[in-house]
Amino acid sequence: MPTYVYQVITDDESEGEIFEVVQRMSEPALTEHPETGAPVRRIPAAPTIPGNWTDHATKQKLSNKNLDRLGFTKYERAGDGNYEKKAGRGPNVISAD
Repeated sequence: MPTYVYQVITDDESEGEIFEVVQRMSEPALTEHPETGAPVRRIPAAPTIPGNWTDHATKQKLSNKNLDRLGFTKYERAGDGNYEKKAGRGPNVISAD
């Protein structure tokens, strides 16, 4: 079921409370806050669709194992101007000296 974003309509033109409600697409839009009864309006919001660039997918694509498999070399800072190899070919340590 989709999550809809609503905002409380205020008399003084200020920003009202914004809240989310999970409801079926077939249900009509809310006209009142479910707890307080204040008038509300639905705010258009972009849907969240998991795809190739979710946090989980990005971590998998940039994992040391995957980078090594694809032929990339990855170094991470080890301190004092030194970088240690975490994936791929090349020297085990690169030094600024």
